[in-house]
Amino acid sequence: MNVRENTLAILHYQPYDAMPIVAFGYWDRTVDKWRCEGHITEEDAQSYHKFGDSGDGDLAIMKKLGFDFNWGNSFSMKTGLYPEFEKEVLQERPDGSRIARNSEGLIVLENPGIVSIPSEIGTSLEDRESWEKLYKPKLQWSEGRIDFDALGRLAGASARDAPYGLSAGSLIGIVRNYLGVEQMSYLAADDMDLFIEIIDTVGELSYNCVKAALESGATFDFAHYWEDICFKNGPLVIPSVFDEYVGPHYKRTTDLLKSYGVDIVSVDCDGLIDSLIPTWLKNGVNTMFPIEVGTWGANIKPWREKWGKELRGVGGVNKNVFSLDFKAVDEEVERLRPLVESGGFIPCPDHRIAPDAKFENVQHYCEKMRRTFQGSR
Repeated sequence: MNVRENTLAILHYQPYDAMPIVAFGYWDRTVDKWRCEGHITEEDAQSYHKFGDSGDGDLAIMKKLGFDFNWGNSFSMKTGLYPEFEKEVLQERPDGSRIARNSEGLIVLENPGIVSIPSEIGTSLEDRESWEKLYKPKLQWSEGRIDFDALGRLAGASARDAPYGLSAGSLIGIVRNYLGVEQMSYLAADDMDLFIEIIDTVGELSYNCVKAALESGATFDFAHYWEDICFKNGPLVIPSVFDEYVGPHYKRTTDLLKSYGVDIVSVDCDGLIDSLIPTWLKNGVNTMFPIEVGTWGANIKPWREKWGKELRGVGGVNKNVFSLDFKAVDEEVERLRPLVESGGFIPCPDHRIAPDAKFENVQHYCEKMRRTFQGSR
C-alpha cells in the first residue's frame, strides 16, 4: 500500500501497512533558521516562502526530515474576495508601526519585527452600505475563481502516491477575517439580518466553487475547510448561532462531496473547539485538524468517547517537544500510541513547527513514528 492508500484506510478504520508521517508546514522563521544552520538550501527556503505547503521547497524539506506528505496538499480556489483589496498603508507612526488596510479590508496595526497576527483596529465592512458596495460584489461566483487548466492536469486518484484534497474554503473564519472579532460580535447583536446575509453569501460561493471543481471530472481524496474561529478558551462565535446559520452550508456542500465519493472532510480550526464539534459532525465534517494541543490539552480521546468513531482526527502532536531532546520526542510518540490504536487518527505536529524546533529532533520524530507504527492495525 502506498501513502495515499494507507491514509484513506486509517481514516476508514480499515487495515493498513504503515502509518503515514504527516506534516503541516513551518513558520517562515523556522525555515530561515534551518537554512542558516545548513540543514536546507537557500533555494528550498525561498521556494517554501513563495509557494508554501507542498511546493517544491516544502517537498524537499519534508524529504530531508522524513515526512511523507503535507495535509495542506490540496487544490485551492479563490473562495474569498475576488478581487481582493489593494493593500494600503494608511498611517506611518513615529515608532515604526503603521496602520494598514490588508487584502481583506481589515484595518490592522503592524509593528516592526513582530511576525504574529497584527492587532485588529477596524474594518472596511462597517455597515450594510459598505457590504453592498465593497464586499458583496467581490463574493459572487465566476469561473475565473478556478484554474480549470490546473484541474485538468490532475492525475486520477489511482495514479497518486499521496492523498490530494480539495480546499472548500471557509464559512465563518473568513467572515471573522473581514469584520474582526469585535465587529463580528457587535454585528451579530446589532444587525442579525446582515450577519446572516454575509454568511449565506460566503456559503453559496463556497458551494459553487466546490461544485464546479467536482463537475470538472477531477478527483479528490478528501475535502478541507479552514476556519480558525476558536481561541484557548473556546469559540469566537456563539455556538448556537454557528449551528443554526453556518451548519446548513456545511451540510449542503458535504452532501455534494459525498455524491462524488468524497467522504472524508476535515476542518482546520485552532483553539478549544469542543463546543463547535457537534455542528461539524452532524453536518458532514468528520475530521478534526490540527488538534492543537496548546495550553488546554486538546486530545482526540475525550472527543471519541463523547461522539464515537464518526469523529476522525489528523494532528495532536505537541510540537513543543521539538525544542527539547530525543527523550521528550520519544515520550510524545508513546503518548500517541493508544490514540493511534483506537483507529481513525493520524498524528501530525499540531501546527506549523516553530523556530525553537531543532532540525534533528524533527528528524528523530519522523524516524520514531515510522519505527513505532508499522504494520496493519
